[in-house]
Amino acid sequence: MKFGYTIVYVPDVLASVEFFENAFGLKRRFIHESGYGEMDTGATALAFATHALGASNLPNGYVKASQSATPLGMEIALVTDDVAAAHAQAVAHGAESVKEPLLKPWGQTVSYVRCPDGLLVEICSPVGG
Repeated sequence: MKFGYTIVYVPDVLASVEFFENAFGLKRRFIHESGYGEMDTGATALAFATHALGASNLPNGYVKASQSATPLGMEIALVTDDVAAAHAQAVAHGAESVKEPLLKPWGQTVSYVRCPDGLLVEICSPVGG
């Protein structure tokens, strides 16, 4: 078993892909007209799928991050050497600042933003870096 990908159900796949391109500098791997797209994030992909696709996969429903007043109890983390600059860039492209960069006791700098599609993102320096 290995971790394959994370899929976030969103209102607009293209808008989420474009946000991640502009806010975080990630590149799209592909977008399919069925309502699915992936970012090129290395061995484990970050993917987006439409709420319609989510409803077909989860017929009993789910909490839509885009409609939740508070972030869901999960996050993705993006690692960078310059957390402050990455945080500012994400906010400049439409993310909501949840927590400004902060140095943790173990030496890692972290911040949190909420994307327009509701996804919570931790922007962090490498652990031990």
